[in-house]
Amino acid sequence: MAIANLNETLLSYKLRRNELNLEITQLQGQKSLATYAQADAQSLKNAEDRANRSYFKNLYEESPELQEKYTDYTEIPDFEEEVNRITAKFQDELDQLTAWETALDAQITTASAELEEVNAYMESMKSMLSSNVQEDFDFSLS
Repeated sequence: MAIANLNETLLSYKLRRNELNLEITQLQGQKSLATYAQADAQSLKNAEDRANRSYFKNLYEESPELQEKYTDYTEIPDFEEEVNRITAKFQDELDQLTAWETALDAQITTASAELEEVNAYMESMKSMLSSNVQEDFDFSLS
C-alpha cells in the first residue's frame, strides 16, 4: 500500500514537472518575442534618428545663412526639438517592452525554482520507493 501511495505521489510530481517545463518553454518563447520587439523598436528609433540627422545636415550644408549662424547642424534649434520628439515617441514603447521582458524573467525564475523543488521531491520519492521495495523484498525472504 505504501509503495502504491509513493508511486502515485511520484507520478503527480512528474506531471507537475512536465507542466513547469512547458510553462518555462512558453515563457522563454514570449521573452524571445519581447527581445525581438524591443530590438525592432530600437531599430525604428535609430532609423528615424538617422533620417533626422541626414535632413538637418543637408539643410545646413545647402544654406549659407545657417552656416553663418551655426557652426554645426546640431546647433539648429529645430534639430534638438526633433531629436526630443523622436526619443519621446519611442521611449514609452521601449519602457513597456523592457518591463514586459523583466516580468517574464521573474516568471521564468519562479518557475525554475519550483521545478528544482519538484525535482528534489521526486528524488526523495524515488529513494523512499526503492527503500520500501527493498524492505518488502527483505520481509518476504524472512
